[in-house]
Amino acid sequence: MAKDSKEWLKQASYDIGTARDMMTSKRYFYAVFMCHLSIEKALKGIYQERLSVLPPKTHNLLYLLNKIDLKPPEDIGRFIVNSMRLASPPGTLKKSGCLPKHIPSR
Repeated sequence: MAKDSKEWLKQASYDIGTARDMMTSKRYFYAVFMCHLSIEKALKGIYQERLSVLPPKTHNLLYLLNKIDLKPPEDIGRFIVNSMRLASPPGTLKKSGCLPKHIPSR
């Protein structure tokens, strides 16, 4: 694995540790934020490793999953889709084309 890809994964590991600490201290909002950040960094590490280019500046987990052709387990895929729906105006995910074909939209 390339040095830059490893750095993304190292940061993802650190962030998930921070999320655990936030859970322990009952700071749930920050725990969720750090979980998202950790997943994002892990996906960017995989992106850089698979595509040999710097990952885009995006927080969109669905976009990253599509670009690296990674198919999460169905329950995790549904969770990501639902969390993205909560954070986006109605209809924008389908219009933007970032809903993956392999994750059910309902």
